[in-house]
Amino acid sequence: MTTLGVIGGSGLYQMSDMQHGEWVSVDTPFGAPSDDYFVGELDGVRVVFLPRHGRGHRILPSELNFRANIYGMKKLGAEYLIAVSAVGSLKKEIAPGEIVIPDQFIDRTFGRTGTFFGRGVVAHVAFADPVCSVLGKLLAEVGRESGATIHHGGTYICMEGPQFSTRAESFLYRSWGADIIGMTNLQEAKLAREAELCFATLALATDYDCWNTEHGDVVIEDILAILGKNVATAQAIIRRALPRLSTVRTCPCASALRDAIITDRSMIPAQVKQDLHVIAGRYLGEEEGKG
Repeated sequence: MTTLGVIGGSGLYQMSDMQHGEWVSVDTPFGAPSDDYFVGELDGVRVVFLPRHGRGHRILPSELNFRANIYGMKKLGAEYLIAVSAVGSLKKEIAPGEIVIPDQFIDRTFGRTGTFFGRGVVAHVAFADPVCSVLGKLLAEVGRESGATIHHGGTYICMEGPQFSTRAESFLYRSWGADIIGMTNLQEAKLAREAELCFATLALATDYDCWNTEHGDVVIEDILAILGKNVATAQAIIRRALPRLSTVRTCPCASALRDAIITDRSMIPAQVKQDLHVIAGRYLGEEEGKG
């Protein structure tokens, strides 16, 4: 059975209508994930759901344990991963209430860990195209079928937060040609690529960033009002996509690590091999995960 992972952002703390579900605790070598994972079925497809900020929205973007979150998804069998995120719009044509499926990222975070590797093992995955083109195209198609206004493609600025942008920053990002701004998705995309998951984002535009003085500055109450409508639309899109997820993945995501690990296998510490077994065991030698 195909397994879809869903990371729910602001406003999405549970997938509705899931059957035979239960909250599952996952231990990882990288510490605790944001919360337990809700594992169940939706229309005959196995779904693993994680509330990014924890139930009750308790964790800042800068406090998220991205490695543990993605490791847990991989450990629970996810092959596809959809990240649902609230974002600000940097372009007039992307109005609040509309949905963007970005295909590029720019990193404006500071000091976040975005790799499973290190500690004696080096890997360099290709990341020129950070979103799975197959999954992104599917989400765009079913999104339009659902009646949503979809923008397929675009650049997501990932900022540190938790404060929103200064006006100078907002104008700078517009000058770069960026389309939307958020605080979480870049590290998820990097780690999903290392974990060989097909990754895409449903970015829910909740406001114009502060560059658009005609609409006033970002106000959290207004964001939450629009977010409630967007979250329902995102769930409908995900549900419509489920029966179209291929059971055989032929995209580059499924083998992203194949030529990426350059460290001599005999020199990788045994504990590191064990810690990376879920992520990269098939590339690290037959002794992985033993002991």
